[in-house]
Amino acid sequence: MSGRIQQLDQTFVANTYGRFPVTLVRGNGSLVYDESGKEYIDMGSGIAVTSFGIADGVWTDAVVSQLKVLQHTSNLYYTEPCAILAEKLCQLTGMKKVFFGNSGAEANECAIKAARKWAAENKGAEYSTIITLKNSFHGRTLTTLAATGQEHYHELYQPLTPGFVHAAPNDLADMERLLDEEKVAGILVECIQGEGGVCVMEDAYLQGVERLAREKNVLLMVDEVQTGNGRTGDLYAYMHAGIHPDVVSTAKGLGGGLPIGACMLGERVEHVFGHGDHGSTFGGNPVACAGAVSIVNRLDKQLLSEVRNKGDYLLKRLSSHPRVASVSGRGLMIGILPREKRAGEVVGTCMDNGVLCLTAKDRVRLLPALNIPEKLLEKACDVLMEAL
Repeated sequence: MSGRIQQLDQTFVANTYGRFPVTLVRGNGSLVYDESGKEYIDMGSGIAVTSFGIADGVWTDAVVSQLKVLQHTSNLYYTEPCAILAEKLCQLTGMKKVFFGNSGAEANECAIKAARKWAAENKGAEYSTIITLKNSFHGRTLTTLAATGQEHYHELYQPLTPGFVHAAPNDLADMERLLDEEKVAGILVECIQGEGGVCVMEDAYLQGVERLAREKNVLLMVDEVQTGNGRTGDLYAYMHAGIHPDVVSTAKGLGGGLPIGACMLGERVEHVFGHGDHGSTFGGNPVACAGAVSIVNRLDKQLLSEVRNKGDYLLKRLSSHPRVASVSGRGLMIGILPREKRAGEVVGTCMDNGVLCLTAKDRVRLLPALNIPEKLLEKACDVLMEAL
């Protein structure tokens, strides 16, 4: 069966992914199984998507219940799950409005649109530049690729959307230079650059960026696509630094496995969009929103404390390994730089021994489910330590 599935995929699916030679067929919690019945501990959770693991009962019940009554309607009508999810996100963050889409890229597109429309109305149409950070990743549409601060993503798709410049991360002077040189609408940053190699922005740097944004009258936007929804041990990663963004984008773990993106708009931009200014056919889909409500309802103080404790365990244990050059990250978003082996080699060895990990540039990346049992976490760490 697996050979046939892989052959069909290679024949008919666009060849955009370098897939591992594993066909996953089922799972439960933090365990997944291939077609031969081999068991794996899932330390990637679909790249930070399955927040409470595979086939989570609470999430499944919420999704199936909604499927049985109303799976979709257009945004010409109101639906309960969409309204409830928006209310919860605003109550938890202090934001004022939410626009729902289907992905992180779509959430970031909305953030960029909001910044440019706000700036045109409040500063002048020439204030359209968005500052992002070098080594960032904001999505794969032409515009979010332009926002991404990694040249190799740009090479194949010129010309990209104009109006983006990239500051050096953790370098406040470089950010201030660009604010002085460019006609800026907004700043878009990741608190931890996930695809960039799990690179953490210093709290003092983020606080400095917020100060500059206020001084220069530009919007501060935070990309929480991968870091959000409990991943780093706080509800959103910007909360560790105590800053107050004008716009927050998120996706991935919010949906628990269904496509959803959210762009949260603060007080300065809550009324920036009017009827017809933006839209998304599947945005706010009742099934995806019902699943997301079941996720957000469980992101309480106890769970976030457990995420921090598990992250501390991984950081401490992996940092002690003589063949680890460094460990970065926060909560259950961890990057490990091997001293000798390539990250891909370590991931391959882990897979052979029943643990699924990820890479991020030259690092092994760990993004397990937020509720991964401690025993499974310890077992996966044993395998990873041996692979290193």
